Amino acid sequence: MNKIVSPLLLLLYFNTTNAQLTITSGTQFYLSGPVQLTLHNTDFINDGTFTRGTSKVLFTGNTSSSISGSGGPSVIFHELEINKTAGSAVVLQRFTLATQQVNFIAGFLDLNGFNFGLGNSGVLNGENENSRVVGLNGGKVTFTATLNAPVAANPGNLGAIISSPVNMGTVAIARGHQSQVNSSGLGSSVLRYYDILPVTTNTGLNATLRFQYFDAELNSINESSLVFWKSPNNINWTNEGFTSRNASSNYVEKTGINSFSRWTLSSPNNALPVQFILFNVKCENNNVVINWKTAQEQNSSHFNIEQSADGISWRVIGSVPAAGSSSNERSYSFIDNNPVQNSFYRVAEYDIDGKVQYTSILKASCAVNDELKVWPNPFTDMVFVNINTNSRSTAIIKVFDGKGALIKTQTTALLQGNNQVNVAMEKLPAGMYQLVIEWNNGQMKKAVQLIRQ
Repeated sequence: MNKIVSPLLLLLYFNTTNAQLTITSGTQFYLSGPVQLTLHNTDFINDGTFTRGTSKVLFTGNTSSSISGSGGPSVIFHELEINKTAGSAVVLQRFTLATQQVNFIAGFLDLNGFNFGLGNSGVLNGENENSRVVGLNGGKVTFTATLNAPVAANPGNLGAIISSPVNMGTVAIARGHQSQVNSSGLGSSVLRYYDILPVTTNTGLNATLRFQYFDAELNSINESSLVFWKSPNNINWTNEGFTSRNASSNYVEKTGINSFSRWTLSSPNNALPVQFILFNVKCENNNVVINWKTAQEQNSSHFNIEQSADGISWRVIGSVPAAGSSSNERSYSFIDNNPVQNSFYRVAEYDIDGKVQYTSILKASCAVNDELKVWPNPFTDMVFVNINTNSRSTAIIKVFDGKGALIKTQTTALLQGNNQVNVAMEKLPAGMYQLVIEWNNGQMKKAVQLIRQ
């Protein structure tokens, strides 16, 4: 079935919550020419084929909406506009792109662990304190630029302003919004970081980087103490200081940078909070059991367990004391004695100074069958493997390159229920890879083709 929309205004207006525009499998939804599609209090679900043309898709209304579906490797918009009432968001539930621009009028774009691509021509327009990209659950906004002797270049309008006398060639730039932590002393950062990865030349750059941010991203860090921190591997960090900073204009700048990698802002001596290594949700005796593990903790106060019916609006259903400071692996558990069918769960860790970080989001389905989900695809530096299993077992994850050579093996213990495992892939070059996962004593084995951007 083909659906063709001529270049007129198309408005889908619902007053109810969670209305949906669903492109079903086998259906083509084609926006011809500069048509404007307005989704008011409406989710966009693409299980078929969506062709954007030169259209603008507007998300409006007073409730959060989502972008999801299984059609194709991604949802691609030409122009996207967010005009939600304060506090509402457009929440990603799959990899999404906009080839032209994303306009922020009101409300947020919540990455929710998924990447949002701008290609090499898209831009973010109109971001402000109350309408911008957020992503406490992970995900990045990505852009590919050609930077040859750039002067105050701001690729994709991401807020990383770069100058250099050197021809860097193709540069992959990504902006994320999770606090950065490591084992070397950087405990929490502002809720913004940049991955800047020149493909051709990444030495002797003598570059200047101006790092812009919003007040709402300060993460309780004193603005007057912000300095640059740099990591080559997203684990080990070095304090790079700063050349200038301006709290009124919300930026920190550094000159004389010889190479790029991951950069964020923090204070000079920030304590290390919690590092999550496992998050599990399972059904047991008509209850939902939530388990999580930490590899290390410092200045941790407590964990709040949060539940949601839609993965957007959350409520606290319990609290568990944290270790405070620990360098050993610790296990935690909480039982939801009044579960709602197919609810979503996450755990929020609070430091003693009020800073917060979240686990991923998992859905509790009491009709458990062995299931596997791998995302995002394409990926940049991290792949998430979601395994829903009937029994405890060990999962063996193997990564093969395009020539079939084994380049990585990772083993993790699975609990009954829904498990999420993070697979670090940041050191791999762009190309095709195969992820092979075995669990349930070898009875379950699946392979997934992945592409690194």
